[in-house]
Amino acid sequence: MAEISTVVNQPPEFIEAAAKPYITQLQQVTGGLKEADLSQVYGPQFTAGLGALTQQAIGQVGGLGAYEPYLQAAQAATGPTAYQAYMSPYQQDIIDTTLADYDIQAQKGLPALQAQAIQAGAFGQGRGQVAEAEYQAASDRNRAALQAQLLQQGFGQAQGLAAQQFNQQMNLAQQAPAFAGQQISALTTLGGLQQSQAQAELAAQQQLAQQQLMQPLQATQALGSGITGLIAGYPGGTQTQTQPSPTPLQTALGAGATLAGVYRAFNN
Repeated sequence: MAEISTVVNQPPEFIEAAAKPYITQLQQVTGGLKEADLSQVYGPQFTAGLGALTQQAIGQVGGLGAYEPYLQAAQAATGPTAYQAYMSPYQQDIIDTTLADYDIQAQKGLPALQAQAIQAGAFGQGRGQVAEAEYQAASDRNRAALQAQLLQQGFGQAQGLAAQQFNQQMNLAQQAPAFAGQQISALTTLGGLQQSQAQAELAAQQQLAQQQLMQPLQATQALGSGITGLIAGYPGGTQTQTQPSPTPLQTALGAGATLAGVYRAFNN
């Protein structure tokens, strides 16, 4: 009966000596990664918060409502009685002084009228009295017209000042939020640049922390790659020998030969 022997070829001892502690080291490293506190490399600490400029922009959002006091002032300058707040405090003094001067000038016309009546021989008579009455009536009408003109002039000026106040306040109501918006926009832009820079710095810190965490595993993997290369250069294997040598029939049958192969073996 044939005797079968098996010979196993193993890699050199120095490769085996390096491979055994590698497995232990790999187990330790992977176990350490499982127990690692991932919050040290992931988490909100690596997200940049709002910078001082952005917070300042947020704080000035209330400035967008700065139009309210100007709008209220504009509304106060409207309505049928709004002109009263803009009447000149010296209006009545001006009227009184002007009318007093008018009265003086009107009285100066009476002597000339009386002189005309004397020349006409009607002084103190009915015609002279009628002429003086007509003169006084005309003077009173002119005085009343002058007073009305002064009042109308003061009213028109007050109306104009009220309209001017309305336009000014409406313009301020429109400009105030615009100025606030421009300032907020500028602060937001600068704050965005500031936050982007801070985020880039935090991303670099996070990348460094991740590299430090993975460095033991990467070093172990590099060691494993080196050992694998050595094993490939010194491959092991298993050889099986049968004693005595098999007959041609056994060889053919052992190789899974067909009937034609068995026939050729007998002929040989």
